[in-house]
Amino acid sequence: MAANTVADHLTEAPFVLALQVLRRLPSSIVRPLARSLAAVAPKSAHPVFMLASHAAGDESGLLARFEKLLTNPVAPVRSIRAAEVALAAGQPAWADKFLDRVASDKKALGTIARRKWFSGDMSGAVDVLEGPDGHVRKQRERLRSELQIFRGWRPELNENKAEVRQARVLHLLTNSVPHTGSGYARRSHSILSAQKAAGWDPLAVTRLGYPVQIGVLSAKDEDVVDGIPYRRLLPKSMAKSMGGRLQQQAEALLDVSQQFRPSVIHTTTHFVNGVVAHEVAHALGVPWVYEVRGQLADTWASTRGEDARNSERYRLFKEREAEVMCSADLVVTLGESMKQSILAAGVPEDRILISPNAVGGSYLDEPIQHHDARRALGLDVNALYIGTVSSLVDYEGLDDLVTSFALLAPRLSKLRLVVVGDGTAAPALRHQAKLLCVSDKVIFTGRVSAEKARLYHQALDVFVVPRKDLSVTQQVTPLKPVEALACARPVVASRLDALSEIVHDGINGRLASPGDPEDLANVLHELLEDEGMRLRLGAAGRQGVLATRTWEANALAYGRAYETLISNNVRKAS
Repeated sequence: MAANTVADHLTEAPFVLALQVLRRLPSSIVRPLARSLAAVAPKSAHPVFMLASHAAGDESGLLARFEKLLTNPVAPVRSIRAAEVALAAGQPAWADKFLDRVASDKKALGTIARRKWFSGDMSGAVDVLEGPDGHVRKQRERLRSELQIFRGWRPELNENKAEVRQARVLHLLTNSVPHTGSGYARRSHSILSAQKAAGWDPLAVTRLGYPVQIGVLSAKDEDVVDGIPYRRLLPKSMAKSMGGRLQQQAEALLDVSQQFRPSVIHTTTHFVNGVVAHEVAHALGVPWVYEVRGQLADTWASTRGEDARNSERYRLFKEREAEVMCSADLVVTLGESMKQSILAAGVPEDRILISPNAVGGSYLDEPIQHHDARRALGLDVNALYIGTVSSLVDYEGLDDLVTSFALLAPRLSKLRLVVVGDGTAAPALRHQAKLLCVSDKVIFTGRVSAEKARLYHQALDVFVVPRKDLSVTQQVTPLKPVEALACARPVVASRLDALSEIVHDGINGRLASPGDPEDLANVLHELLEDEGMRLRLGAAGRQGVLATRTWEANALAYGRAYETLISNNVRKAS
């Protein structure tokens, strides 16, 4: 399975594969090696050195290599490769410049199609590849299949009803612990654990091919984490098309369900999970729940500019999400802002349940003092620390945080910035800190364990959530600030509807204007200068979280909702 995945990427998009591999390796290894490699040939426009500049976070160096290649006559294949690197690095405008040189070259068809696909022109990408050319046939069939799914294709299953077992819930997940440590995976595990404690019998099943397809070659058919079973769907071979794989997944999930016999099926965004869960639940004759954890069409568009919101992919993505939500027996979401979006999609209010991001486990324990956490992490106990624990992606606004820190550092000599996590924006953030001459005061930890993340929460004086003002951030409520509040640390966040549901200005934290580093710096300075205010806001934050945001409370709400669905389903069947 892993070999076939690698082979497909090598054939169609080798530079994307190279960057994905580099992003999964420890940044402490990749970035020094990438810098060293880029320094070997600082003016070379060879794709290897382009990728090295990007992996090292030297975007100016990457653009200089693009510029050099563009100003010199080169063979068409070099322009095609440069366009591939530009797309892999998220630089579509540069890809366009190189593709303009080779627009009539048949060898460029695959890259031209990828450029259209990148911007959301799905039909245009497929049209480019139409014809007898054998070298693009696999790519054409793969893209055509995905387009069909975005247009409403569904797997087909025969009805296979069986007697259900009470209080059994099957969760279909995109990824999970222990192989993925994201907020998505941790929320799922918290829900499953709380449901088990509340008397339910949960089983998690992850998507077809996971976790082998993310590089876990030693994956087993099942993992058990804290008593929660995670079943893996790992066939000997996977279909080449997306439609074929979803049909495989639906059939495999139905097989698992016939053995487990759940009384309800529960899945999460995005819509392909919902499509599979819907068909399996219908075949079994049981109700199903769709949990909307994000607006993934907006997440996709946020990396491509405003034009993406007018694209075919965005429109179809939104249509399919609305269709899946309306077909579910219950829609669960994280907060009031997301609920309004779900109502606008046509889901009746009585079929929506809010289950906010919450805390449990060690976060319920009394937090340790700042200096104790800092000693455990090897940090200066006498310094002032601001920071965040986050995925390092553009919409999180961490570039604004680095700029704000650079404004504050001259005024507060003991101030340090801690950025916990990793992601596509990490190289650029490191480079930004270097350009602003604050690298010696900024700590980038990379990915850390969940327990270590909690220590970093407790080591901070102020936790910061500087999200950009985008559609995705206006509605989605993140988990990390809730955990920071549980640790009795005040939170400074962007003034966005979703964040205002968590952070109440002057009560458990402060709000600042999104995309305004100077205003963020001023708010942080006021808070850093007043220890009494920090302690008061932190204490109020912890008290509020313990009263309103625990996984135990969420599990009870899920249980009541499930029981209603099951009871209604029994009445309809009779």
